[in-house]
Amino acid sequence: MIFSFKVSAGTAVQETDSAFIAAHYEKIIFDIPMRDGVKLHTQVYLPKDTSKQYPMLMQRTCYSIRPYGEGNMPTKLGPSSYLMRDLYIFVYQDVRGRYMSEGKFDNMRPIVDSKSDPKATDESTDTYDTIDYLLKQLEGRHNGNIGTWGISYPGHYSAVSNVKAHPALKAASPQAPIADFYFDDFHHRGAYTLSYWFATPVFGYQKDSKTTEAWYRDKMAMPQKDKSAYDFFLELGPLKNTDQYYKQDNFFWQELSDHPNYDQFWQKRNLLPHLNDIDHAVLVVGGWFDAEDLYGPLNIYKTIEKRNKKADNRIVMGPWTHGDWARVKGDQIISDVYFGSDISDFYQKEIEFPFFAHHLKGKTENPLPEAYLFDTGKKQWMKFDKWPSANTIKKKLYFQQDGMLSETKSKQGKDTYSEFISDPTNPVPHTEHPEVRFTPRPYMASDQRFASKREDVLVFQTDILTEDVTLAGELLAKLTVSTTGTDADWVVKLIDVYPEDFTQEKGKKDLGGYQQMVRSEIMRGRYRNSFSKPEPFTPEKRTEITLPLQDVLHTFKKGHRIMVQVQSTFFPLFDRNPQKYVENIFDAEESDFIKATHKVYHDEKGSYLEVSIVK
Repeated sequence: MIFSFKVSAGTAVQETDSAFIAAHYEKIIFDIPMRDGVKLHTQVYLPKDTSKQYPMLMQRTCYSIRPYGEGNMPTKLGPSSYLMRDLYIFVYQDVRGRYMSEGKFDNMRPIVDSKSDPKATDESTDTYDTIDYLLKQLEGRHNGNIGTWGISYPGHYSAVSNVKAHPALKAASPQAPIADFYFDDFHHRGAYTLSYWFATPVFGYQKDSKTTEAWYRDKMAMPQKDKSAYDFFLELGPLKNTDQYYKQDNFFWQELSDHPNYDQFWQKRNLLPHLNDIDHAVLVVGGWFDAEDLYGPLNIYKTIEKRNKKADNRIVMGPWTHGDWARVKGDQIISDVYFGSDISDFYQKEIEFPFFAHHLKGKTENPLPEAYLFDTGKKQWMKFDKWPSANTIKKKLYFQQDGMLSETKSKQGKDTYSEFISDPTNPVPHTEHPEVRFTPRPYMASDQRFASKREDVLVFQTDILTEDVTLAGELLAKLTVSTTGTDADWVVKLIDVYPEDFTQEKGKKDLGGYQQMVRSEIMRGRYRNSFSKPEPFTPEKRTEITLPLQDVLHTFKKGHRIMVQVQSTFFPLFDRNPQKYVENIFDAEESDFIKATHKVYHDEKGSYLEVSIVK
């Protein structure tokens, strides 16, 4: 069943958060011993009112829990001002190896078998030990209920809190959580996320001692201010040339470059297999235009839903880039597209607040549906009692010889195809003006007209739609291809083509003729059969590529068109494939990068995009 309604505006809070915190909270600092003796620095903010007992809300992070020190109070507490003002005990902790905590940091620490080795630790045991310690130390101040939340890497730590969970954990909200670094953040289906290269120092250097400062900051490489990311990385050349910036002491860069395949190193860091035996409430939150963590929230929600019948498991997906739901006020605009006003405020007040209030305080009925999702075409919230929705039918949109996109199979003869030359020295940009960013963000709703004009981008589109078409659920591209090289990447983009006379209610500019990217994904062709065992292409041989594009909820309105673009480079968002097979692309030489002619077939077997259309 599907319900819909318009976004409502939130109410502005008059008193400043800082003033409220100073008046109503006190701070206590703990260095909490873990089962192996390592102490984790923890700062606790308690309501000054001792007439009641309050639940705890905890965030564990690798990004610093500043401000440090007794008496130094933050300017905000918790996921939102609404929760902060309703009074909770807020707990913040530096994970092991970061800032003021002891120990050694490990990206996506593997889950260990703590039953066979009681002293073995992971993020799950550290969470458990922290909760157990605080329940005893704060006895009389808490009501026995604990929740966790976090965005991005802290979202991962919230997701991990569900593994071998402490009995006091009643509600967890992993927001933009990482599930697997091989499919989130640093890789997409085997392709290295080159734009993340700037962030490598954040995760790649161990600190020498406890510190309140970012010890890695002076090791971060940045291009000249007048140089685009596109030009910087193109001039830098093959990935091996980055050794001039990142040496052996950057352990994360060494891990990335030494493990290009989905081997045991990455597999044991995959959180999804460990999400079992969950019997409490989970609210997974993500953004449809989150360039950093889209795979994580969708797959964590689906995994919990499939394996944990006792869990009260729900999902929220809004028209946000990474973490917008926690910070954006007023108009929500991504690239040039206006999605509405006060959307994040609505989420904080009407979704997040009642979730924690219900499960940790028992003060409200739970008003949330199974799935609270924003239709990015209609620009309104939708409620689903199941996701992916059962109220859909699968259809295939076939690529046609004449550039058309149709539900009808091509009637062209055998071996009909469209072709293009892919040149690694002139890669297709992922956005018209690639800028230097710590991580990518606005491109996921950006105008793709610049790309559709290039000869190395194939374009297929429907006729003008005579009625609304709503896609709800998973997208799957099935390509039949060939190449003159021995390796290739394949990029598929789903695009909403606006009418030429379209004007939007608000925003930077009118969108007449705008080609809004709705979803995109890349597949490194060598991994078409296995992410752990790559294999080259046979030149000129027809080969099938299966490329999942993640879920969408988007209505292509009457008067619009549905477009699909296919290309082989997406730069500098992702690194360039040499198109000559080499064992490890991180070791490729300049001479390995070659032009290749790629063909996408649309004969009787065809290439197509499989979609789920609301009935």
